[in-house]
Amino acid sequence: MNNMSFPVTMSNDFKVEVATTNGRGSTPEEVAQRCVNKIVGISENAPPAIRDQAREYRNALEKTIAIYMRQAIQSDRTTVYNAIKDAGQLELAEYIRKM
Repeated sequence: MNNMSFPVTMSNDFKVEVATTNGRGSTPEEVAQRCVNKIVGISENAPPAIRDQAREYRNALEKTIAIYMRQAIQSDRTTVYNAIKDAGQLELAEYIRKM
């Protein structure tokens, strides 16, 4: 089981979605997809041209969010690396840097 998503409808006004992974965290792409699904809603009743344009926008937004998420992850790892290195744990810091 890699990445599973389970929509749970509590009422007509409230919907919860649970995503799980096995043996790993979520990838930036998986999180970006969930993020975009919350930001951009596309009505199946919309005219086809508008629906197609909205899908293209959602795809572009998803890619952009994933890029910035990867940058944020790398920046955080740099912060953790420096903190561990400053604490004198050079070997552990190198493991973090190589992630």
